[in-house]
Amino acid sequence: MSWRPQYRSSKFRHVFGKPASKENCYDSVPITHSVHDSHFCAVNPCFIAVVTECSCGGAFFVIPLNQTGKLDPHYPRVCGHRGNVLDIKWNPFNDFEIASCSEDTTIKIWDIPKQLLTRNLTACKKELMGHTRRVGLLEWHPTAANILFSSGYDFKVMVWNLDTKESVIMNPVRTITCHQGTILSMSFNTNGSLLATTCKDRKIRILDPRAGAVLQEANCTEHRANKVLFLGHLNKLLSTGTSRWNNRQLAVWDQDNLSKPLSEVDLDGSSGVLFPFYDVDTNMLYVVGKGDGNIRYYEVSADKPHLSYLTEYRSHSPQKGMGVMPKRGLDVTSCEIFRFYKLITSKGLIEPISMIVPRRSESYQEDIYPPTAGAWPSLTAQEWLRGMNKEPVMVSLRPCSELLSPELLLPERPPSVSTAPSNQTEKVVVEDGRRSFSLPEEKAPRQAAAERRPEEKTARLTNGFDMECPPPKTENELLQMFYRQQEEIRRLRELLTQREVQAKQLELEVKNSRMGSERF
Repeated sequence: MSWRPQYRSSKFRHVFGKPASKENCYDSVPITHSVHDSHFCAVNPCFIAVVTECSCGGAFFVIPLNQTGKLDPHYPRVCGHRGNVLDIKWNPFNDFEIASCSEDTTIKIWDIPKQLLTRNLTACKKELMGHTRRVGLLEWHPTAANILFSSGYDFKVMVWNLDTKESVIMNPVRTITCHQGTILSMSFNTNGSLLATTCKDRKIRILDPRAGAVLQEANCTEHRANKVLFLGHLNKLLSTGTSRWNNRQLAVWDQDNLSKPLSEVDLDGSSGVLFPFYDVDTNMLYVVGKGDGNIRYYEVSADKPHLSYLTEYRSHSPQKGMGVMPKRGLDVTSCEIFRFYKLITSKGLIEPISMIVPRRSESYQEDIYPPTAGAWPSLTAQEWLRGMNKEPVMVSLRPCSELLSPELLLPERPPSVSTAPSNQTEKVVVEDGRRSFSLPEEKAPRQAAAERRPEEKTARLTNGFDMECPPPKTENELLQMFYRQQEEIRRLRELLTQREVQAKQLELEVKNSRMGSERF
């Protein structure tokens, strides 16, 4: 019997990375030279924020996403810290609110104006003061509104409730003091009921974020973990670090038993920190090395070997940090499933890199865009502090889609939400840069919209060419345009056939009515 290799079928086997063209990059950006292990970049569908060099104190840029090209040397900064900014994170439920932490031991919450900044922003919305040493990491709670976690070099994790009128908050609602060294990373599970951390004491911990109790603990003797994250609903953890031979390594752990890793994958002997990014919707893992030029990606499964290597995106420019666009900001028409924003310090460049599943059709691909977490909290801060847990509010990425989890909406809605009368289609309009969803009670409006959509698309297309897009510049773009033309021709033929059938049916009805009238 001859040996045959076993191939694992996957719809993401041929995913490829597509860097943006020069005119769609952000050029002449003075990116920070800090050696802190952080992303230094945060992205949402409205803005990109990046930590920058500053002569006095710390600062970061907030650039509108569509403002590509060269950055003005006098572009205004967000500068209110007295020390270097170490981490920045956008509020997942408000595209105009961002948190920053610094070496000056403070955390600041900023309101970004909807119009462009015309001068430096120095006045913050809230200031959190509780750490005694510099603050290195920030994490927003994934489902509860106004809950922020911070970790500092004082070996403490602090839980902050921002749902107060105070502009200066001195006391966190909880302080977790179980760590014996500097906290290197924090990660929540999907509903925010568990918090995983890595520490310089070579331990991985799973904590109850409300009580601060240690639920699971792993002594990493052979695998020195640096970063950790939950793998969605697989009940597993992934950590990146180094082996006992100083090789960079990935390790998969059972969430309920951290006695030893389920599997380990050695990568190379480089010294840069590995930053993992996990896509819960597609079960894909992206591994980015600090100082590397490549991005490795794997498919994660519940069964062994747990990590299936797909391929990697390669580049000659080393990355200082990475920003990631939330799923609701992706371009579904080009089958984009992930988007990085690569910081290249040597060139002062921020380069978007799109991860694309090659498909011929430009129609919405339901199989690669399952329901994803939306920009709406499922809990208030007080509900979460009282012990409630809820899954994220799910939305569809299909254009003009509806909210998939209306029962998870908060009972007490803020003033920025307006509700239509009960006899009409209920609409939830979320201001401040959030998505707009509609909850139709009848199917007729949706069907009417579906019938209008082909006509709108026909008006925008001429001979299969999208007049809003630039002409093709490469052979691949020309081939994609050809496939789009064939798809448009096929759709128009189907539409023409339907119209002919309708015309014949109408003609037959008129003929029958005339014959009936002649008899009488």
